[in-house]
Amino acid sequence: LLAVPERRALEAMARRLPRWVTSDHLTALGVVGAVGTGAAYAMSGSSVLWLVAACAALAVNWFGDSLDGTVARVRKAERPKYGYYLDHIVDAFSTAAVGLGIGLSPYMSLEIALGLVVLYLALAINVYLETAVFGVFRLGYGWFGPTESRVILIGGNLAVVAGTLAGLDLTGALSFTMNAIGVLLAAGMAVILATRFVKNLRELARLEPARQ
Repeated sequence: LLAVPERRALEAMARRLPRWVTSDHLTALGVVGAVGTGAAYAMSGSSVLWLVAACAALAVNWFGDSLDGTVARVRKAERPKYGYYLDHIVDAFSTAAVGLGIGLSPYMSLEIALGLVVLYLALAINVYLETAVFGVFRLGYGWFGPTESRVILIGGNLAVVAGTLAGLDLTGALSFTMNAIGVLLAAGMAVILATRFVKNLRELARLEPARQ
């Protein structure tokens, strides 16, 4: 949903960054943001204000994670294999860090959060395998991506903070809602993975028929 305006914003920022800021610096910043996000969510049981820190950390994660590749492209300094490998290793770690933090918060059960992490990583592994066997890199599974996920998390965080400051206790309602959404997301991800698996296997069987 946000891909077009996000791409324009990232390109504008990349052109304005100091030359000493490299793609590797931004990748590292994205990791710091992911770890900070997970830690803030894990601490949010002690104070709802940790959700404000989680919002800031999500913004840092977006800035580093989304801008590193754009900087390389704008400066014509791409390293395709290096970038591909580093980006996806970092993405897996960051997903696990954020997912674990959310699972340790009062807002989602650890089992559901880790289940979502496992399914996300399984979908990512499927993309890597598709790239290897078909020679085509298909990153997405639809119109909903990491940026949209961050926006929703930030919106939810701010709603809880605002409600708490207004004297409302939204923890129980949000926990129920988050767990329900988590279960639905997990089911959807499992269906998508199974569908792609069957489709890919049929295509590979057509390309490489069984020999008697």
